[in-house]
Amino acid sequence: MAGLLGIPNLDQACALVVHPVPDHAAALMRQLKAIGLRVIHAWPDLPASAITADFVFYDTDMGYDAQFPWEPGQAPMPMIALVGSEAPGRIEWAARMGADALLLKPVGSSGAFSALLMAHHSFELRQSLNAQIKQLRHRVSARQTVVQAVALLSAHGKSQDAAYDQLRQMAMAWRINVEDAALRIVENAKDEGNLRDCN
Repeated sequence: MAGLLGIPNLDQACALVVHPVPDHAAALMRQLKAIGLRVIHAWPDLPASAITADFVFYDTDMGYDAQFPWEPGQAPMPMIALVGSEAPGRIEWAARMGADALLLKPVGSSGAFSALLMAHHSFELRQSLNAQIKQLRHRVSARQTVVQAVALLSAHGKSQDAAYDQLRQMAMAWRINVEDAALRIVENAKDEGNLRDCN
């Protein structure tokens, strides 16, 4: 099952537990240590090393945005919300912070491992989707550049289809994608005022 979720070896991973009362987080920290994680407790200020933690468990009852050195929802690691109060505002805050998994308080003698697995899986999925969205946005923004490049190439008496075909051939010859080839052509035309180096 671990292979299906793509879970890395958790041995010696670092878990940051952001909770106001260390005694109340003791059961969680025992579980994490038993799994093999290094555990750091912090409240309210986070150590500089927080940015390098592999997982963050954070209290939703008393936590706040400025507590973290990243923007809400932009944590560079999986975030696991420690939920005590189910007040809508607190649950909304936990979600806005980017909760990849939830663990109900008081934490007993189980639940941490499942939360780690789900958080890791959710985080990796979100990272993958964000990368795909970024790539798609880049391609959409590059469409205008492709149109400009085709217009420049067709200015020499070619049809738009022939100009686009030439653009594709140039991209293959340069071993880059069509969008980057189009950008090269447009920038060259701006710099040189012609298509001398593109033919």
